[in-house]
Amino acid sequence: MLEAFRRVPRAAFVPAEVADRAYVDEPLPIPHGQVTTQPSLVAKMVEALELEGDERVLEVGTGHGFQAALLGELVAAVWSVERYPDLADTARANLECHAARVVEVVVGDGTLGFPERAPYDAIVVSAAHPTVPEPLAEQLVPGGRLVHPLGPGGREDVALLERGPRGLVRRRSIIGAHFVRLVGERGFDE
Repeated sequence: MLEAFRRVPRAAFVPAEVADRAYVDEPLPIPHGQVTTQPSLVAKMVEALELEGDERVLEVGTGHGFQAALLGELVAAVWSVERYPDLADTARANLECHAARVVEVVVGDGTLGFPERAPYDAIVVSAAHPTVPEPLAEQLVPGGRLVHPLGPGGREDVALLERGPRGLVRRRSIIGAHFVRLVGERGFDE
């Protein structure tokens, strides 16, 4: 994980006006009232997935692509869903500059996942909802891991869940945090 952080310059994935704060461990603003998650929280979330290198991963909430780039350093393939087309375009450009060849950014409703490339070995969600949207659970392989901020948006319990024979099973709490709300058909209204 540390090597991935060394290879992915956060400054290349934040707006120019806040690039001087890229290496401070804090969320940074991006358009549409969104933020890039602070590096320590990204590290805890990705680390909880216990990635081994050959996984297919879905990320919900691309932002400017920093977490997607880190995942791209760690796994075989990453699909990242972003609901704002302009953020997706920015993420694609950032990822192209970083030569993140195993990451594909798509515009869509993250609460529906990305069934076109399912199933996934792991899913990481970067927005809050009190429950995991059912399509995400359905797109995990048996034994697949999912990290999701559970809560109303603003005070969450970031949880690790695993797909068992009868659906998702909560494995543990990772950390308390503050996230933007997960908006979409299976999330909060706009």
